Amino acid sequence: MRAELLDNFSEFTAISAANELESIARWWLEHSLDFDNGGFWGEIDNDAKPSRKADKGIVLNTRVLWFFSELAFSTENESYKRAAHRAYEYLLSHFFDTAFGGFFWSLDYKGHVIDAKKQVYAQCFAVYALCSYSKLTGNEQAKALAYSTFELIEHYALDREQGGYIEACSREWGSIDDYRLSDKDLNCPKSMNTHLHVLEAYTSLHHVSPNENTANALRHALTVFLDKIVTDDGAHLKLFFDTQWTCLSHEVSYGHDIEASWLIYEAAEVLEDEQLTRETTKIALTLASVCRENGIAANGYVLDEYNPQTREVSDNSYWWVQAEALVGFYNAYQLTKDRKYLEAVDHIWQFIQSEHKDHGEWLWLARSQGGRGLNYKAGSWKGPYHNGRAMLEMVKRFKEATANE
Repeated sequence: MRAELLDNFSEFTAISAANELESIARWWLEHSLDFDNGGFWGEIDNDAKPSRKADKGIVLNTRVLWFFSELAFSTENESYKRAAHRAYEYLLSHFFDTAFGGFFWSLDYKGHVIDAKKQVYAQCFAVYALCSYSKLTGNEQAKALAYSTFELIEHYALDREQGGYIEACSREWGSIDDYRLSDKDLNCPKSMNTHLHVLEAYTSLHHVSPNENTANALRHALTVFLDKIVTDDGAHLKLFFDTQWTCLSHEVSYGHDIEASWLIYEAAEVLEDEQLTRETTKIALTLASVCRENGIAANGYVLDEYNPQTREVSDNSYWWVQAEALVGFYNAYQLTKDRKYLEAVDHIWQFIQSEHKDHGEWLWLARSQGGRGLNYKAGSWKGPYHNGRAMLEMVKRFKEATANE
């Protein structure tokens, strides 16, 4: 199957990545803008039809803001800039909590608050997006808001005794009974997923607005991730924890393993700490190597999950996993020059073309696994972030590789 895929599809290059990036952006420009109620539709089905009364989530809005800010910054395209402005304006006028700071979790389709909780994962995506928007526009308000949100996270969500961050707070930044990010998650006070996106957001903040506080917070987030979340052998990430960092889960998430492999390396690079970068590079390469050895299906895509206790494998192909794997394996190739990682990238790219690409965007689940009839093409948990970022990263990395030849 792998050889057949290589024969049937084009090589993955800067040009093909740029074309795919343009296709994704065009789909979002054509289908996601809500001209009836403002902002962006809360959900769009696989036929590009909006669910007109779907709730609007903070995660989707911030991911749209991040994507169009980064895309406009790299292309100077006015349509992309307008989309970024639209996302920023809606974020401030509807999601921002003027009374207590931070950002609401969800709104109804008209922009009225439904859930006002302060999920740390969502606050981090706001920081991430605001940093990109301030980089694009020079908007000091956006930069200040990114920093003030960072300060709220540090003040209310930081666990000063055990390290790391709790999952969620009430609107007023008090304690909360239900920590869960989504229905499939454990109701526990700490998770890998939130800490990964704390790390991601703090990396961006320290890049655009560096000071001693951002450096210390990023170093803490990275150290906690390496010490508490990465397994002792460096092969995988633990997923859910109590406040004392006792692991409460057994599953291995291959998508998060490969996503983390390049995000932790990026964090260390931004800190410019040689010893920490060496330690992080070793772990990043172990995560990528084990994922390539154990987490790739026979036809080239990265598997979802594995439970080492029951030996059950979830062999679904999710769009976000394949997107992150492109960057993670290419990052490993850049660090090692080992062509096995390039081969993994090629096979995943061909699988994406065959199984996930669909009229400009990507299907949530692979086509042959029923993806055309399941889930949505845009919604609370699916924006232009994973695949859009992957294409942005690959264009940049391919061009850098060519320039260095």
